[in-house]
Amino acid sequence: MEIFGIAASLLVMFTGFGLLIGLLFGFFGMGGSFLVTPALLVMGYEPSVAVASGLAFVFGTSVIATLKHRDLGQVDYKLGVLMIAGTTAGIEVGKQGLHWMESLGIAGTVVSVAYVVLLGGIGLFVTRNALKDDGGGGISHDADVDGDLDPEDIPDIAKKIQSYEVPPMMTLRGGVTVSLWMILAVAFATGLLSGFLGVGGGFIRMPALFYLVGVPVPVAVGTDLFEIVFSGGIGSFLYALDGAVDLAIVAPLLAGSALGARIGAAATSIVDEDEIKVYFGVMLLLGAIAVAVRKIGGVIEMPILDTVALVIIMGAALLVSSAVVYSSIQELRTPSADTDSITAD
Repeated sequence: MEIFGIAASLLVMFTGFGLLIGLLFGFFGMGGSFLVTPALLVMGYEPSVAVASGLAFVFGTSVIATLKHRDLGQVDYKLGVLMIAGTTAGIEVGKQGLHWMESLGIAGTVVSVAYVVLLGGIGLFVTRNALKDDGGGGISHDADVDGDLDPEDIPDIAKKIQSYEVPPMMTLRGGVTVSLWMILAVAFATGLLSGFLGVGGGFIRMPALFYLVGVPVPVAVGTDLFEIVFSGGIGSFLYALDGAVDLAIVAPLLAGSALGARIGAAATSIVDEDEIKVYFGVMLLLGAIAVAVRKIGGVIEMPILDTVALVIIMGAALLVSSAVVYSSIQELRTPSADTDSITAD
């Protein structure tokens, strides 16, 4: 049985996949292309179609998730525009570096190793800091992001960066004051890595906005999504001009993610911030393992390891999204339990 030219079973699978990725996308502010593209490649789609459809999906989901974060007051548009300017320049330089590596014939190996090291390194750093913070190291979600932050809620690295008062100074949401040049430097650095690795860079920008610039995690997630609207939109438009975007893939993915992204975005205002950081770190660590497995499979010519890598990524997505939903339900039930206890007294 086919619906709109696509098998019903495939339609259901893509819709469910979109729901899962949308939830993670809205919660972490990470692009879903690192999940969608490998899945489509393993399913036998052409690389250009897989990449283009992944970008189109990311664009649509980022719009949905950004609107929800906007409703929650978690998007700093001024910071977002500045980051877009800096990351655009960085991406271009990173792409040129990648082309140079390709001319030397070492791009594939260098990018794979860098990807594993970066994913694993950020994952370990975020997880370690979240586990040892005991509630510190970031503004809580129920705090007023328009109010001034407690100095103890700002990471030490961000405090150091904010201490360099090089005019002009910018005041961001949460009362964060930092030099324009520092913001552009951080944006350029994250863009450089994004361009070199050929990825959207959400897993780089989100922690960079928190640990380096010092903005609250919910605002870091919302602002990162705002950036992805532009990067994903431009990328998918350029691919669409070449006819590489497959709407039979994108449409069901977006149908599922429309709900998932809003649930994930809403969860950021419910779940404890340290839990967000732990989940984010675990997601990156498992991603690093998946990329390493896939690279090893290519080196030793074992295609089955591509499937194993995909299973690891999908398993990680399912595990983390389930944990997000569970934590959200627990947080929603806690006030109710407290109220019942008070009433009983």
